[in-house]
Amino acid sequence: MILAAKDINTFYGASHILQDVSFEVEKGEVVALLGRNGVGKTTTLRSVMGLTPPRTGSIMFKEKELTGKPAYAISWLGIAYMPDDLRIFPDLTCEENLEIARRLSRNAGYWSRERVEDLFPVLHARKKQKGANLSGGEKKMLSLGRALMANPELILLDEPSEGLAPLIVKNLAEVIKKIREQNMTLLLADQNLKFCRKVSDRGYILEKGRIAHSGTMADIWKDEDVIKKYLVL
Repeated sequence: MILAAKDINTFYGASHILQDVSFEVEKGEVVALLGRNGVGKTTTLRSVMGLTPPRTGSIMFKEKELTGKPAYAISWLGIAYMPDDLRIFPDLTCEENLEIARRLSRNAGYWSRERVEDLFPVLHARKKQKGANLSGGEKKMLSLGRALMANPELILLDEPSEGLAPLIVKNLAEVIKKIREQNMTLLLADQNLKFCRKVSDRGYILEKGRIAHSGTMADIWKDEDVIKKYLVL
């Protein structure tokens, strides 16, 4: 087990967002957090990353407790995060954004700028362009490429398919398949069930800050009652 959350409770001020949330991720898996907007998917990822720490509960990464650690220390342990707002540096070029991630990482490994640009050829073509001048899809590629440059063992992806054209979503699914060939583990939060079905092994469905259902993506895809209750807008 590479990641295990047990009964985490996370608050924004007085608002109790995550309520006794528990889930597990095996090494090499792609696991999806599913659900409508506002159910706690992003907060779950932020809780793991230490950006919105749980008030109670436990999050273990490779048998090390994460709760109470700052985000930079969690990153150094081998977790990278692609937030839904991407957080690329708009005044830096593509190659500078990637280079900063490499320099700040304490982990060496497979992913280099050349390999990231092989995975996303558009980043090589746009390497001298500033982040602010990229399209939405290109910014997502850069944000994911920057996460890879840290050579983590686990990547957290927040709404990777959101706002992308169907063809780009299809390409993203192929990219994720290539990433996991390097024994990468991914935990992603996304509303797009079709996309998650293509890239994920298992899923957890959140509803009002709780885990309402879990199972293999194949089983979730076949369960019309669960889809209608929790996933159809």
